[in-house]
Amino acid sequence: MLEIKKKIKPYKTLVKNFTSLSVLQLTNYLFPLITLPYLVRVLGPEKYGLVNFAMAFAAYFTIITDYGFNLAATQQISIYRNDFKRISEIFSSVFTLKMFLFVLSTLIFFTIVLTVPLFKEYLILFEVTFLGVLGTALFPLWFYQGIERMNYILIITVSVRVITTILIFIIIQSENDFVKFAGLNTLNQFVIGIIGLLLVSKKFRIKYKFPNKSILREQLRKGWNLFLSTVWINFYTNSNVFILGLFAPANIVGYFAAADKVRMAFQGILSPMSQSVFPYVNNLLSESYDRFISFNKKLLKIALIAGAIISITVFLLAEPIVNIVLGKEYQTSIPVLRIIAWLPMVIFISNVLGIQTMLPLNKKKSFSIILFFAAMINLTLSFIIVPMYFEIGTSISVLMTEIFVSLAFFVFVKKNKIQIV
Repeated sequence: MLEIKKKIKPYKTLVKNFTSLSVLQLTNYLFPLITLPYLVRVLGPEKYGLVNFAMAFAAYFTIITDYGFNLAATQQISIYRNDFKRISEIFSSVFTLKMFLFVLSTLIFFTIVLTVPLFKEYLILFEVTFLGVLGTALFPLWFYQGIERMNYILIITVSVRVITTILIFIIIQSENDFVKFAGLNTLNQFVIGIIGLLLVSKKFRIKYKFPNKSILREQLRKGWNLFLSTVWINFYTNSNVFILGLFAPANIVGYFAAADKVRMAFQGILSPMSQSVFPYVNNLLSESYDRFISFNKKLLKIALIAGAIISITVFLLAEPIVNIVLGKEYQTSIPVLRIIAWLPMVIFISNVLGIQTMLPLNKKKSFSIILFFAAMINLTLSFIIVPMYFEIGTSISVLMTEIFVSLAFFVFVKKNKIQIV
């Protein structure tokens, strides 16, 4: 009976966390979808595209401060979740490094924006957007994922987003309010970060203690390959908006960004799978390799079927979706949405093969190498076709890159005889 209880409990935890993350993802995409039709009409394609360009630029610094900890630290805490002393040590070292990395990011940011004319013209917008990086750095998402207590993230995030959503309708009244819109996004990230951090101290009694150099070096070493992976991922995800903004007018960036927001809303239906399952499969692997393989087989089938349904739906209904959500002014977004409609299916498959299978099996180096080649492919395609075909070129580039990633993960899994396919 004791063995049965041990098996049932993790599944209950998984279901609970998946439910919390599903609701969280729903709110993460529901609230923006509520405001999206309003914002794209009030701000217009140009100002909406400009804000998204600034957010894409700030995202580079989020990658630096995250340093792969959202996966590396989550993995460590999920393994040592019953060792209070070890968890406190992990928390202190990761938080310290994230603050150091934010200071480094600040120096790099101001060096760029104060010397490049493209950024100096809208300096306040870029400064306001950059402050959101601090909010993201403060929020210990990796801690909550590791201990599998996602309900706290849900409560914090939903509460703050409700208030922010209401403020958008009150404060944003014309296209001249685009900096205020960026400010509300930054405020949202900052408040969530502060509350999430305070809760770690008050609720879970985690005590911060400045770590010694050897512990900091060890964390940097553990996070290095995952940091490289996130850098390469960023090159073929976030960089698409940024690169498009270098070649195309702001309104074109707005057309692509708006279509991509719609795609991400549909993709968000299964996004909780990645966050809730990752700590679970790591824990499962430590108990039984066979159960780990069996679980991931089922997960891959779910990803393939659900992803196909979502992608086909978005492709077929692209025109009415754009007309209803974005409005007649965004007709240029329709062909964009039809191309990137296939991303949910492709990304769900690569997620199971890469994050849920290769990383728990400690194939981090191979994972990073595949993503490096994906980044190089994306950059090459982007700088060849984006200057000629703008938003269509960007859409094709990101789709081809994601297909490469899924195929490369598939070949690696088959070659190494990891029997989940």
